[in-house]
Amino acid sequence: MLVVEDEPTIATAIAQRLSAEGWRVEVARDGLSGVDAAVRLRPDAIVLDVMLPGIDGLEVTRRIQAEQPVPILMLTARDDETDMLVGLGVGADDYMTKPFSMRELVARLKALLRRVDRAAQAAASSPSEPPMAMGDVTVDRAQRRVYRGSDEIHLTPTEFELLVMLASSPKTVLTRERLLAEVWDWADASGTRTVDSHIKALRRKLGSDLIRTVHGVGYAFEPPTA
Repeated sequence: MLVVEDEPTIATAIAQRLSAEGWRVEVARDGLSGVDAAVRLRPDAIVLDVMLPGIDGLEVTRRIQAEQPVPILMLTARDDETDMLVGLGVGADDYMTKPFSMRELVARLKALLRRVDRAAQAAASSPSEPPMAMGDVTVDRAQRRVYRGSDEIHLTPTEFELLVMLASSPKTVLTRERLLAEVWDWADASGTRTVDSHIKALRRKLGSDLIRTVHGVGYAFEPPTA
């Protein structure tokens, strides 16, 4: 596990808690060191602060994901949805706003790693599963690739799982709570804003016409007509 955080108190507290959970942890104190450590260590997951000296967490995410996709949980000091959407857009899988509870941080990391393991098992168990074709959108679950027309759309593991769940039940409204429980493995409805932010990130990448909002309830996948 890699922690990229320049505030010593926070970095130490996170590292100690993750070590107590049984993970081997290394800490990097700036953006460039974080990129180097990610390449060297190939960690199972990364806890990454947005505000870092040198290069910020967004650029760190871009560079790391270009080398080798890895689950990233981003930390932000501002409860600003724009920051969250940008972070998700460059390849973060999840985010938390400071201050946060260590218990929730651990829970989110464990859920994130479960999603990655589940995705790997699904890909291995169904190598010949035919792609889902809906209009000009193709979702290849075996290869974990998504296309709109001839363009491949790069999604994070979480975004891919969310899209597959929605697309598997076209035109059916799925509640935020159900999406949170089945994609994120959370039972706590307080995390539904996370669902909303990931939906917005998906719309940015795939287009706003594919996912319909049902206010006060949830979301439905609307297959394109062409």
